[in-house]
Amino acid sequence: MSRSGFAARSYRTRGIVLRTHKLGEADRIITLMTPDGMVRAVAKGVRRTTSRLGATLEPFMEVDAQIVIGRTLHTISQAQLRHPYGQRLVADYASYTVAHAMAETAERLAEADSDSTAAQYRLLHGAIALLARHEVRPGAVLDSYILRALAIAGWAPSFTDCVRCGAQGPHQAINIPLGGVVCANCRPAGSLSPHPVTVAYLQALLTGDWAAVAQAGPRAIDQAAEIVANYLQWHLERAVKSLRHVERT
Repeated sequence: MSRSGFAARSYRTRGIVLRTHKLGEADRIITLMTPDGMVRAVAKGVRRTTSRLGATLEPFMEVDAQIVIGRTLHTISQAQLRHPYGQRLVADYASYTVAHAMAETAERLAEADSDSTAAQYRLLHGAIALLARHEVRPGAVLDSYILRALAIAGWAPSFTDCVRCGAQGPHQAINIPLGGVVCANCRPAGSLSPHPVTVAYLQALLTGDWAAVAQAGPRAIDQAAEIVANYLQWHLERAVKSLRHVERT
């Protein structure tokens, strides 16, 4: 991307379309995640059947966009398709709902942490690309993405060593506010007691060990999903609403 602050009248950037909103009779407001952060810009006329940009600026497409800087809202004057992830995701409900949950998470994390946007962009891009290939269960992609996105933001959980004293695991308790597993000596009141298989599954999600992830059963999947959602909500101080629509198994 070539841009120097907002001194230039326009700049070009790659980005992933997170969501769109109707504006007027023919326009849309596009929310893009870029390596430099979130961009909200108007795409004029894209709802007309004759628009060349309409199919390009759909959710979860990766694009190269020309952004014209405005006083209140920017404008997308051009957009070229890089990867048509949205076309592959829209045909599968489970994958599409997961993509929406990842997009909402990315937006919330961008609001909370503006210092790691390039790394967050790479992570989201990789997660959406994996989701579009349909090689890994969608819920597992989501939970892995959330754990790694939180780690990039500075909230890396530990599912191996005690987060209080560093004692090597495995440990049998997880404490959400402390950020992971705790040993018997450090365990505070209110800690969770998931099945040991669930803790191992969480570690596989965090490291992207897809072979181990594929072996997880329904109990581990359900317990891990709840832990991941609670860990995300703890740090964002708000729930990610899209998570309620995700099919986990």
